[in-house]
Order: sequence, then structure tokens, then C-alpha cells
Amino acid sequence: MDPTDELPVVLFDGVCNVCDGTVDFLIRRDPAAHLRFAALQSDVGQRLMRQHGLDDPSIDSIVLVEGGEAYVRSTAMLRIVRHLRFPWRALSVLAVIPRILRDPLYAAFARRRYRWFGKRDACRMPTAADRERFLED
Repeated sequence: MDPTDELPVVLFDGVCNVCDGTVDFLIRRDPAAHLRFAALQSDVGQRLMRQHGLDDPSIDSIVLVEGGEAYVRSTAMLRIVRHLRFPWRALSVLAVIPRILRDPLYAAFARRRYRWFGKRDACRMPTAADRERFLED
């Protein structure tokens, strides 16, 4: 069985400082370890993107693969926070705001994230303590 069938997988931009910080944030607030992670640039990340028909180059920040579906942009983030402990889980109520209003704000931030927060030369390497939460091919 594919490990992505069982637990939600967060795909993230492995060179983005904001995405890297987001992964750290999620790991600290998901003590039950429901979420798994893979860089978009990794083999497993690329395979999951292809499996879900996400070959659009504008999808380059956070993607959630859960229950056989893939979610992008603000919807991905709002579904991810459902896996965190309170009070972060409460942010999922923002899903009542129509995606047509949420996604442009998400996209505007995503376009500027490198300029504002920088980027790495190489993808994030998980720490020994977090290694089991990162998918590898």
C-alpha cells in the first residue's frame, strides 16, 4: 500500500524559507504525527503531483494530498490546519470564505515570498527526529 493512501501528505517548496518554516510550524503543532511531508522538487513530490494532474507550474508552494484528492493554495492550508491542535484548528472555519476571494490573497503572498523571506540553495533535509515524517522514494 502506498503510504500516501493512509495519511495526509503536505508537499512544499523545498527551497522556500517560508515553506520550510511552515513545515516546522506544522510538525510542532501536530503531536499525533498525522501529517507527512515531501518537497515538491523530490521524486515522491513530483510523482504525487503527476498522479493528481498538477502539472501547472503556478502550483509551487503548498499542496495537500489527502483521501485520494489533492488540494492547492488556500484550500490546502485550510485543510491542513484541521490536523493541528487547538487553537490552530479553528482557522479551518475560514473555509466559509469563497475560494475566489481566498486564493488571490494566497497567490499574492506566494509570488512575493522569495523576495520577502528568501530561499535556500538546496531542499530542506529533515532532522533525525523528524525523518520518519518525510516521504522518500
